[in-house]
Amino acid sequence: MDYKKMFKTMFPIGEFPRVRSSDPVTSFEAAEEIKDSVKHHHQVILDCLRTHGALGKDGIAAMTDLDGNQVARRLNEMKVLGLIELTGNTVKSNSGRNEREWDVVR
Repeated sequence: MDYKKMFKTMFPIGEFPRVRSSDPVTSFEAAEEIKDSVKHHHQVILDCLRTHGALGKDGIAAMTDLDGNQVARRLNEMKVLGLIELTGNTVKSNSGRNEREWDVVR
C-alpha cells in the first residue's frame, strides 16, 4: 500500500494528521494502525479527568491503562476539539519536572 499517496485522503475533516508527507512509510503504517484507538483514548482521558479532576499527563497515565506517550499525543488534539483545557497550573511529572495540568472543559 502506498501510504504517502494516500496522505491527502487519509484524514477526513475532524481527524488529525499523525504523519507528515515527508515521513517514512513506517510512520504512515503506524498512523493507520492507531487510527481506530484514538477515540477510545479520548474517552478514557475524559473519563479519568471527570473522575479524578485536573491532572497532568503522568497523572492521567497512572490512573488509566494508557502510557504517558499515548496520553501526550491525545491532549493537544482534545484541546483543539474543545474537550479539555489547560488549567494554568503545573504539577510534578514522574521525573519530578513540571508538566501542564489539564481538565475537562466545563
